[in-house]
Amino acid sequence: MARRSRSNNMLEKLHDQHAQDKVNDRMETGSFPKVRKKPRRDLNRHTNRSRLISSILVMLMCALLGFAYMSQINNTKSTYETLDENELVRLLNESNTQISNLEQRKSQLSSQLNSLKSAANEQEQARKIAKQNEETSGLISGRLAARGRGVTVTISKGTSAKVDASIMFNLIEELRNAGAEVMAVNEVRVVASTYIQDADSGLVCDGITIEPPYTVKAIGNPQELSNAVDIAGGVGAQLQVKYGATVDVQSSDNIIIDEVREATQNKYAKTVE
Repeated sequence: MARRSRSNNMLEKLHDQHAQDKVNDRMETGSFPKVRKKPRRDLNRHTNRSRLISSILVMLMCALLGFAYMSQINNTKSTYETLDENELVRLLNESNTQISNLEQRKSQLSSQLNSLKSAANEQEQARKIAKQNEETSGLISGRLAARGRGVTVTISKGTSAKVDASIMFNLIEELRNAGAEVMAVNEVRVVASTYIQDADSGLVCDGITIEPPYTVKAIGNPQELSNAVDIAGGVGAQLQVKYGATVDVQSSDNIIIDEVREATQNKYAKTVE
């Protein structure tokens, strides 16, 4: 009995010692519990799954759109198919009426467009005429400078007699009768009211004293203007024979008359409306 009791005590001590060793192995020796690693996520599998879901959604949307489109067509067809003959005739008449109204409106707009074009052409023509009249009036009145073909007549001082106002007036009239459109004597622009009178030294033209040599510029047909001066027994011959003056006529394609004057205001004459 004593031996058996001792054996049991020894077994209990060994058991306690083994239990204590297990505790010491876990805490004091620095051993740690085993940690399980999480499985690595498969990225390719996740991507393929997303693509599959997206494709399915796109297919569903396309199917829904196709279904809606076909439903709309079927509804439209069914709308007209369900109408009776009177309603179809009414719709046809309404369409014809709309077409007729549109055609009428088109004709009205075309007529208005033609009227606007005609008015624009008339305004443009009126503007051109007004501009031409203004230019013509400006040239005649001496307000505008002029350029063109013509002649330059130079008259020297007379050796036999003083060149007087009468012969100079005749020269201007001969040039005007030959078709001169614009003229100037020395620095004086010749207009419809131009006058020439004698003075102690030279001549007075429209209140301005001019002295020889006298230069007359005229724009017109050069040949006709030259003939008007050089014609036998004409004003050119008179200047040479009677006054002993030298007369030189030069033709040119670029006669410039830049002598201008202010237009006079008519005191009595008025336009007829």
